[in-house]
Amino acid sequence: MEASLFLADCQARLAFDLVANTWNAVVVWGLRHGPRRPGRLREEIGGISPKVLTETLRRLEFNGLVARRAYAEAPPRVEYELTELGHSLLGPIEAFGVWASDHADEVMAAQDRRSAVTSCESL
Repeated sequence: MEASLFLADCQARLAFDLVANTWNAVVVWGLRHGPRRPGRLREEIGGISPKVLTETLRRLEFNGLVARRAYAEAPPRVEYELTELGHSLLGPIEAFGVWASDHADEVMAAQDRRSAVTSCESL
């Protein structure tokens, strides 16, 4: 891969920026089975505040990955679903997940080794 592919204005960097935010990929993955209301999405994801979920959904909508559908009901109902573009990101997210599953122990072991070295150096 050519070095110029990662310049500030390149397409690859745009893609990395989209998945760099932890919640972007998690929310996209959470919507993989179809439309969800924010409350249900929060329950399924776990560990995300309502504010952060709202910000993430707005960011994903802005980037064309998620569509928002509001229903004229009482009480008001809103659902979010992946767009075609959002669905196209599921494969790369799944690949990251497989990599993480395959290598998480190695990464944690490296972190433990580095922590041990840092602890010894501070003595």
